Formats: sequence, structure tokens, C-alpha cells
Amino acid sequence: MMQAESERHFTTTFSVDRTPQDAFEGIVNVRGWWSEDAAGVTDQVGGEFVHRYQDVHRCTIRVTELVPGRKVAWLVVDNYFNFIEDQAEWKGTEIIFEIAEKEGGAEVHFTHVGLVPQYECYDVCSNAWGGYLGGSLRNLINTGVGQPNPAAGGEAPAHQDAASELRAERAPQGRAD
Repeated sequence: MMQAESERHFTTTFSVDRTPQDAFEGIVNVRGWWSEDAAGVTDQVGGEFVHRYQDVHRCTIRVTELVPGRKVAWLVVDNYFNFIEDQAEWKGTEIIFEIAEKEGGAEVHFTHVGLVPQYECYDVCSNAWGGYLGGSLRNLINTGVGQPNPAAGGEAPAHQDAASELRAERAPQGRAD
């Protein structure tokens, strides 16, 4: 029963050609792979940071666990999306990165506990996570250069394109007041 439950959460795994410690350091460097506008503490247990992407997404995340070279865990304290109705979908969810040594490199297993297919944001969010993790974070770990969302006013990285299309499809239609 517990196994079936965990399989419903969004998960993905990717490999890098660097050490588990390099992967850990890349993950906690949120500004290097997720958003240049991230503000706050990303590398200390109990620290909190705010991620924002234009007027589309804003969330406050608390660092709940750090095991160098092995694990990073976060709790979503608050969240806002401009393309869904239920703003509680991410609140209280956990974001977990588990790192293992594998064949001269490392494997990063990502789980967003609580991001489930029944959620309105699931398609957009899982697509965006795919770009951030399999593209930007993987590149940051392997090469030292990620493709995070730029600081305010900058051009969005290419991996945002598919998520942007999905958001446009979900945008609320004009209402007659």
C-alpha cells in the first residue's frame, strides 16, 4: 500500500558525470539552476528561500534536511500560481533529492511528494520540473553552468517553452462581470 502511494508522486531520476558531493552542491545552488531571483538561504537546515518566476509562480521553501553528498529535502511553506484555481496544491508538499554514487558519477532521484496527477498544476509542474532537473540542474552539476530563470526582465530559458504552452492552454478564459 505504501509503495503504491509513493508511486503517485512526481518522480524523476537523472545521472551526472560528477561526484555525489558535486551533485549536492549543485542542488543547493538554487540560483544556478532554478531561478536567479531566488532570495534567502538555500544551504542551511531551517533556512527559507523564495522562488519566483515572473507573475506565474512564487513559493516559499524551507530547507528541512541536508546530508552532504546524499540528500536535500525541502518543505513548501507557501505557494502561488497564476494559472490554477486551488492555490493550496503545493502548500505542505515536500521536495526531496536523493543522491547516490553510480558508475563513476552520481544519480539524483527527485521526488515531489504531494505533486500528484489529480492536481490542476500537475501537467505544467511536471513538465517544468523535467526541464529544470534534466536540463538546467544536470548541466549545472556537469559543467558548472545551468539555465535558471533569469532575474527580472530577462529572457526565459528554452526549457520553459513547453510549460509556457501548457499554462496558456490552462489560462482562465475572459469572464463577463
